[in-house]
Amino acid sequence: MRSLTGSSEPAGRDVTAASRAAGTSACSGAGARDLQARRDSLDEQTTSGIEVRRRGNRVDEDTKLLDVIRQEEADHHHGAFTARPADFSSRAARTLFCRTAGSASTPFCPNRGMGLAASRRNLTRASYAGFNTELLRAGSMFRRLSTVGLFTGLLLIGGNKHAAAQSGANVLVVVNDASEASRTIAEYYARKRAVPATNICHLTTSTEDTIERLDFDRQIQGPTGRCIAAMSGQDRILYIVLTKGVPIRIQGTSSGREGTVSSVDSELTLLYRRQLGVNTPIAGPLPNPYFAANLPVNEHAKPFTHERAGIFLVTRLDGFTVEDVLGLVDRSVASQKEGRILLDSRASWQASGNTWLKTAAETLKSIGLGDRVELDESSRVLKNGESVLGYYSWGSNDPAIKDRNLNHHFVPGALAAMFVSSDARTFKEPPASWALGETNNPQTYYAGTPQSLTGDLIRAGVTGTAGHVAEPFLDATIRPDILFPAYVTGANLAEAFYQAMPYLSWQTIVIGDPLCAPFRTHVLATEEIAPGMDSATELPALFAARRLKLGGGAAKRDALTAYMRFESRTSRGNAAGARQALEEAGAADARFTPAHLLLGMHYQQEGAIDRAIEEYRGILAYAPNQVMSLNNLAYILAVNRRAPQEALPLAERAVAISKGEPNVLDTLGWIQHLLGKDDDAARSLRMAVSAAPDNVELRWHAAVVFASLEDVAKATSELAAALKIDPKLPDREEDVRKLQESLSARRPSR
Repeated sequence: MRSLTGSSEPAGRDVTAASRAAGTSACSGAGARDLQARRDSLDEQTTSGIEVRRRGNRVDEDTKLLDVIRQEEADHHHGAFTARPADFSSRAARTLFCRTAGSASTPFCPNRGMGLAASRRNLTRASYAGFNTELLRAGSMFRRLSTVGLFTGLLLIGGNKHAAAQSGANVLVVVNDASEASRTIAEYYARKRAVPATNICHLTTSTEDTIERLDFDRQIQGPTGRCIAAMSGQDRILYIVLTKGVPIRIQGTSSGREGTVSSVDSELTLLYRRQLGVNTPIAGPLPNPYFAANLPVNEHAKPFTHERAGIFLVTRLDGFTVEDVLGLVDRSVASQKEGRILLDSRASWQASGNTWLKTAAETLKSIGLGDRVELDESSRVLKNGESVLGYYSWGSNDPAIKDRNLNHHFVPGALAAMFVSSDARTFKEPPASWALGETNNPQTYYAGTPQSLTGDLIRAGVTGTAGHVAEPFLDATIRPDILFPAYVTGANLAEAFYQAMPYLSWQTIVIGDPLCAPFRTHVLATEEIAPGMDSATELPALFAARRLKLGGGAAKRDALTAYMRFESRTSRGNAAGARQALEEAGAADARFTPAHLLLGMHYQQEGAIDRAIEEYRGILAYAPNQVMSLNNLAYILAVNRRAPQEALPLAERAVAISKGEPNVLDTLGWIQHLLGKDDDAARSLRMAVSAAPDNVELRWHAAVVFASLEDVAKATSELAAALKIDPKLPDREEDVRKLQESLSARRPSR
């Protein structure tokens, strides 16, 4: 549901009500015949002609500041370095990093802004928890709506154990501890594939199918990145395996190809890029760099490494029941080469999907498998297949297919998929009585549509499959003409599916064990996957080389190298070494904003206010519109130096540049409060709360200001809103308890 041109044919005959409302519904049967002429014309535009428009053309409150800072930093020769937040401990204030870098949604962002103190009497800003926490890059920002801090990818030096290539050592298994099914499946799979204990990533998140974007960042993407860092896996981990009980879909706007709905799995493929600081906005699909549309057949078998593509290959172990999933794992371990490949076209349907099926048959025939391939182009449905190694059809989009189970006998290692819009919309098992439904009869729907379910293929005995959590459109579905040739020439399950997948950050999920590879002949040496560590940056060699290449714009290389060393040491808990490296980075380049900004924050935290002021003023000398420096300098002048009048113009400038970023408004509001300008403070905080109503810090500060204005009702309302967001707030903030008592005493008695 993102912006692209080319084939716009939906992959299925129905989508969710939201998609239908957006004009993206996928129909078939009588309801679709009136659209076929238009679709046929559009469908003939091949995916090779698709241009994906870069995402990020939508601006919201959390990204306003990015435009400003990006432009401001572009005026100064060290402005190209990507911003990162610090990972604060406890409920200390979240820095403006999280807002300006768009990473307020990551688990590495603290929960508060750098703006205000808890109350007029408690003005300590514990904004930086020291170098033994994960500190991420700061400085100039790039436009993005979803990122993971760089430290999700930092290595612990000494933990990079050598292991057999393309084995369990190259797999990260993600377990949702809130799901018994997830724990059971992860334990079973790890035992079957000898996945090291260090490669088991535990997190706690929702067990529902759909998760909000912020929760995905905080509860899934962030912890997954930290797990990779903790076991030295930036280069070595190739595959991320999710387990049943981990959400499948990220909630978003359903505006067709420009929407922000995507699968959890597809979004996680970009974790590697986000660790590098590459811009990965969330609206619209991104071209898959591993897509093999133009790759010769004999190249498909080359094993995947991060050198081939800077992504992770993400699969999941899922199905209707735990037993279904364990059976899938068993079949993967026992996979075999023998079997037939069935390709079932939709009769009289002039769509590129049929063309891909025909091309698949021709390609398989050209490599000597013609006698094992059956392509049916009639209205007959392929059923009751014996020894089936591969299967592809239109599923419920073929009017001739009426049954959920076509009674195929799949051999261990079999792959299958369908051209269906929402076949992976859920893995909750429908009633046994449920049958494929009709688009014009909602009573026949299950989980929002009448379409086929990927879970039925798993129940029928396939070992690997792919499906869609929302409308992908036909041009974004798995290409059978790439999938099956890649698999039978030596690619493993994950490689075969991802080489056949045109887009990432979109709707597809791949179900199966990535290590399933019955045709594999070429095995990489360990050093071909993970070539070791870079001593200068103390990061894995391939990852470090990419970071340096992408890194600091005009920043001096010595400064960037030292800064990367700072990050690495911080991830290992080496506080003294990290401090030394950060100071080396600052000394190497007087205009290297990330280092000087973090040094200012550190000095501010440890109470070295003069040195913090020196760092912030130093940045503003060459980058006068650097919002974080303006914001932080204004705060410490007002609070630590008790000079709110001097601080006021700095805060006002920061607000103007940031176009009303909520946390910057928060700082301005508190300074106005300190000056006794509570009417002005109330206006500032109203705007801040309106832009970020779920920010507990802003609500609490608004309550303080309204109490000062003797507006007891409004103060009580804001405090109640803060406590609804964080009921434990009074347990941590003494001033909250005092305000509660004060407001209670001032309420008129009834």
